[in-house]
Amino acid sequence: MKATATKELAAKMPRHPNDLDRKRIEYALKERKRYRYVLPRVLATDGGYRIESPCCSRNVDAEGGIVDVALIEYREEADLWHLYRKNHMDGTWEFHSTHGRLHELVERLNSDVERKFWQ
Repeated sequence: MKATATKELAAKMPRHPNDLDRKRIEYALKERKRYRYVLPRVLATDGGYRIESPCCSRNVDAEGGIVDVALIEYREEADLWHLYRKNHMDGTWEFHSTHGRLHELVERLNSDVERKFWQ
């Protein structure tokens, strides 16, 4: 009877955030193309993860303080990942892209060809 209660509780709990995927994202960010010399942090948020990092370029924060880089949300009903970038001018999160797998999303974030995230 105890195993059934545990399964029911697990079924009601959201899949994300969880510490395993948070660490996977953190590890994968070491492969990014820009600002490899700073250590970003991956923080758990409601339904996903937020990435913040020191601002080395001084484009966003002239003092080099901690700035938001990306927001990752898992949409359980669609089994999809949504990636958002921070609009530092008005302080809002802007939708960037949808991905079927977490590693695809992180690869996109790491390459950042358009310089939308690692500014």
